[in-house]
Amino acid sequence: MTLSYQRSATDQLSLGDVVEVMGRVRTAIESVIEGKRAAVDLALTVLLAEGHLLVEDVPGVGKTMLAKALGRSIDCSVRRLQFTPDLLPSDITGVSVYNQETRDFEFKPGGIFANIVVGDEINRASPKTQSALLESMEERQVSVDGTTYLLERPFMVVATQNPIEMEGTYPLPEAQRDRFTARIAIGYPTPNAELAMLDSHGTSDPLGDLTPVTDGATVKGLIDAVKGVYVSPAVKHYLVQVVNATRTSRELRLGASPRATLQLLRVSRAAAALAGRDYVSPDDVAGLATAVLAHRVLPSTDAQLARRTVDEVVSHLVASVHLPDHR
Repeated sequence: MTLSYQRSATDQLSLGDVVEVMGRVRTAIESVIEGKRAAVDLALTVLLAEGHLLVEDVPGVGKTMLAKALGRSIDCSVRRLQFTPDLLPSDITGVSVYNQETRDFEFKPGGIFANIVVGDEINRASPKTQSALLESMEERQVSVDGTTYLLERPFMVVATQNPIEMEGTYPLPEAQRDRFTARIAIGYPTPNAELAMLDSHGTSDPLGDLTPVTDGATVKGLIDAVKGVYVSPAVKHYLVQVVNATRTSRELRLGASPRATLQLLRVSRAAAALAGRDYVSPDDVAGLATAVLAHRVLPSTDAQLARRTVDEVVSHLVASVHLPDHR
C-alpha cells in the first residue's frame, strides 16, 4: 500500500505540512461522514493536541463511524474496545500470564495498546472498568503488577457515549470526563447530507474503501510542529480568564480544572495550525472553549431551575469575557 504523504523520520515538519496532511485526512474522513465538517475538524484538532475525544449522541448518528474513519485514514495501529457491563479492567490494560515453558510470567497487552483506541459506548461499562483508562490517557503508560509499559505516540482515545438517560448506561466519573480533551455531539444529518448518504452508502460499507493517507510517524511530526505555535501573553491571560469564569459562576457548582486550562491551550495551538497560522488568536480560544470545558463542569441549582444546559452556561461565560488585543 502506498501512502499519499510520507516523510523521512529525520525531516522536520512545518505548519504548511500540518495544513496539507490534515487536509488529506479531512477529505478521507468526509468520504465516510457526510456534512459534519465541524465534528471532523474538532477530531483533527484534538489529535494534533495529543488529546482524547468524547463523542456523545444518540445511537445511529455516526459516532463510531467517525472514530473508525479517523483511525483508518492514518496508517498506524487501531484497536476497538466494545465497552459492556462484563468488560474487565484487564481487558483494557492487559494481564500477566504464567508461561509453563519459560516458568515465568508474560505480559499480554490489552486493548489500550494502539495508536488510535476506539472506545465504543464507554458508559456501558462499570465505573471500575472505565477507570482503567485514567493512567493511560493522562500519562500515556500502563502499570500492571508493578511494571510500567509506555504507550507509543501518537496515542489518542476516541470514545463514544450514549446519553446517560438511556437504559444500561453509567455516568462517567468526573475524573474520567476530565481526561477527555473535548466533547462533541454529532447530531442528525441535514436532509441533503442524508440523501447523499443513501446514494454513497446504501449498497456498500464506506469504511471498506477508505485507505490511509498518512502514517503515524508523520502525525507524530505534525504534533511536534504544532507545539511551536506562538501564544502571546495577552491570549494566555484571556484563556485563564475564560477558565476561571467557570469557577466563579453561580450557575456552576464545579468549575473547570487546571488540566482543562492546559488542554484548551493545546487545542488552540492546533486550531491555529490547521488554519495555517503560526500564532493563536483569541477567537481560537473562544471557538473551542465550550467543547473543551462544558463536559468537565456541573450545573448548580440556579442553572437547573433556569433550565439552562452546561453548554449554554459555558457559552454565555465565554461571551462575557473581554476579548484582548493579541497583536
